[in-house]
Amino acid sequence: MKKYDYLIVGSGLFGVIFAYRSKQMGKNCLVIDKRPHLGGNVYCENIVGINVHKYGAHIFHTSNKEVWDFVNNIVPFNRYTNCPVANYKGKLYNLPFNMNTFYQMWGVLTPEEASAKIEEQKAEAVKMLNGREPQNLEEQALTLVGKDIFEKLIKEYTEKQWGRKCSELPAFIIKRLPVRLVFDNNYFNDKYQGIPIGGYNKLIEGLLDGVECLTNTDFFNSEYRDWQKYADKLVYCGPLDQYFNYQYGKLNWRTVRFETETKDCPNYQGNAVVNYTSHDESYTRIIEHKHFEMFGQEVYDCPKTVISKEYSTEYKEGMEPYYPVNDDQNDQLAERYRHLAEQEENVIFGGRLAEYKYYDMAPVIEKVLNIKNI
Repeated sequence: MKKYDYLIVGSGLFGVIFAYRSKQMGKNCLVIDKRPHLGGNVYCENIVGINVHKYGAHIFHTSNKEVWDFVNNIVPFNRYTNCPVANYKGKLYNLPFNMNTFYQMWGVLTPEEASAKIEEQKAEAVKMLNGREPQNLEEQALTLVGKDIFEKLIKEYTEKQWGRKCSELPAFIIKRLPVRLVFDNNYFNDKYQGIPIGGYNKLIEGLLDGVECLTNTDFFNSEYRDWQKYADKLVYCGPLDQYFNYQYGKLNWRTVRFETETKDCPNYQGNAVVNYTSHDESYTRIIEHKHFEMFGQEVYDCPKTVISKEYSTEYKEGMEPYYPVNDDQNDQLAERYRHLAEQEENVIFGGRLAEYKYYDMAPVIEKVLNIKNI
């Protein structure tokens, strides 16, 4: 029987970057994934010539030049810049909150006018609290940006995301809300951002070139559960609580349901991301996938388009877990499981599921690149 240096459970970014590095170090590994494809949540499926982000929009951004150079060495990235738009009851507002937003909201023309309007509304919220600290998300947001922005661009959108009223959500969820007093619609502050040219599958294929992989292979329902027979070490990227057979109970997640459809037109909404911030629509946003990779005339050279409506929902068994629920109960439970994980010999726990932490893509890559002695 062939024995590997590493058995890697899960082919998301943590797993595939680890596999790539282990291959560079002369180690051999086997990557297994229960899904019928590789790439985890960055996997794209091609529909009418468009790379569709099957598990939600993934926009790569980082200020770490080492990470940016690393991924571009695998596949070059394009110039996509994330500039989402918010639709509130048929009126459009630029995101993140910047001078375009404030002009659309109040008609103000200068940073001084915008700042004065925000400070006026913040003062009303602070007066309402009468000297006490904000007790929930609603009070926290009102003290940061005031009533108008909160009610049109935060309140109902957040309630759709979490399935709870803002007055019932903890204040720490919104520790800060960036306010830009410049006309800048670029959502991220990072120095680098883009999408792999040809889609994320190109990145995954490049990272896994020469690596042995198995799909449709569930770690917990296969021979590989007894992993010591097959490898010296295990890299586990699945759910943290499941590894320990839920012995302390199950961790909670939020998840997302997608409705994807092909439209018989070249340009449906004119932007990759449009958030729907009122309860008038049950979905949180619409993604138009072609705008991640097609620009200018390319948009119209492709006669159809593909959109995905996103519905935030409570996690149920069999769904894909997306967002950890960072309340006191889940944080304490996760810490108990992390303590168990630290005691596991020759097992590396990595990634969003295995660490019960929400990660953007670049920090995951950075974390693996910083692992010594692979």
